Amino acid sequence: MAELQQAREAPDPATLLGHGKTRELAELAVASRADVAIFGHDLTPTQLRNLEKALDVRVIDRTQVILDIFARRARSREGRLQVELAQLNYLLPRLAGRGITMSRLGGGIGTRGPGETQLETDRRRIAKRIQKIQEALERVRLGRSLHRKQRSSVPLAMLALVGYTNAGKSTLFNRIAEADVLADARLFATLDPTVRSLTLPSRRKVLVSDTVGFIRDLPTTLISAFRATLEEINEATLVLHVVDVSGPLAGHQVAHVVQVLDEIGAGAIPQLLVLNKADRLAEPLGDAEAIRARLLGHDAECGPVPAVLTSALTGTGVGGLLARIDEVLAFDRIVRARFRIPLRDSPKIAQFHELGRVLKTEYTAQHCDIEADVPGSVRNRFAAYLNET
Repeated sequence: MAELQQAREAPDPATLLGHGKTRELAELAVASRADVAIFGHDLTPTQLRNLEKALDVRVIDRTQVILDIFARRARSREGRLQVELAQLNYLLPRLAGRGITMSRLGGGIGTRGPGETQLETDRRRIAKRIQKIQEALERVRLGRSLHRKQRSSVPLAMLALVGYTNAGKSTLFNRIAEADVLADARLFATLDPTVRSLTLPSRRKVLVSDTVGFIRDLPTTLISAFRATLEEINEATLVLHVVDVSGPLAGHQVAHVVQVLDEIGAGAIPQLLVLNKADRLAEPLGDAEAIRARLLGHDAECGPVPAVLTSALTGTGVGGLLARIDEVLAFDRIVRARFRIPLRDSPKIAQFHELGRVLKTEYTAQHCDIEADVPGSVRNRFAAYLNET
C-alpha cells in the first residue's frame, strides 16, 4: 500500500492530477504492485477513463467508496433499493469507454462496432432498472407518508437524532429509547431509520428517530437516493444534533451538519445540541455552555441553540438531556389540571398514571378526583372529566 498527495490551485480537467503527477502515480502503482487506485476526490467520467488508461489499474473515486460502504451496510429492502439507485445513477454517465468490451471502434463510415451496441444495451437496461427502483421507492415513500399520518393522528412529538457519522447517535438512541440498533464505530453503521417511543421525565411520550450519519460533501446522488430517510428529519418537532466533542474537528462537523439541514429544508426546526462523548474529555466536565463555547466557538454556526453535555456510552448526563428536552419541547406542553372520574370509568384512572404525573388522588362514593400534570393533548382528550371547581 502506498499513498500520494498533491496540492494544486485547480484540478486538471483531464486527469485531476496533471501529466507529471499522473506519471509519478503510475510508477508508484507499479512499484507497490497495486491493483486499485483510490482517490479521495470525486472524478469526472473523463478523468476516470484517462486515469485508468494511464495507471493500468482500477480507479475508484470518493463517491464510489462511499457507495460501496453503503452497499455493505444496507439491510432492509428500502435501504438496498436506495443504494442500488445511487450506484446506477453514478454508473450511467461512466459507461462509455469502460474496458475493451465497451470499445467504440467501428468498421467504417456509418457503421457501429459491437462495443457501441453493447453500450446502448447497457444504458437501456440501466435506465429501465432505475425506473423500476424509483417506482418501488415511491411506493415506500407513500407507505412512510401513511405511517406519518397515523403518527400525526396521535399527538406525539417526533425527535430526530442527527449528526456527523460516528458521533454516537445510535449509542445514544439505544440508551434513551432502550433499543438495540447496531452501534458501531464504522462509517454509516446506520442506514435505515428506526423509530422508537420514549417517555420523558414529565411522563409524556414522544417518538425518537435514529438517522444516517452525515459526512463532508455528501454526494448529491446519495442525498436524492436517501430522500425517504432524510424526510424523517423534516417531520421532526425537535432535532437532537449530536456532536463528538472529543474530536479535533467538532466545530467544522457542527457547521457541516447545519449546512445539510438547511439544504434538505430542516434548518428552521428547533435544535438541541448534544455534546456527546464527554467521557473522553481530559478536563472536568464543567458547564456544557462553556465547553461548547471553547470547542465550537461562541456561535458555532448554529445560533442560540441550547447545549447539553452527555456520554451515551456511560450514561453520564442522559438524565439531564431528557429533562432539557422536556424544557425546550414546545409541542404538547405540560399543564396542571383536575379531573373527576366516575368510578364506573375506573380504567381511565390508570391512564392518568401512565400518561402524566399524578399529584393527588381522592376517592368519594361515586368519583375519583385526580390532580395531575399532563400533556395538553391528554387534557383535551379527557376534557369531559375536567373539574374546574
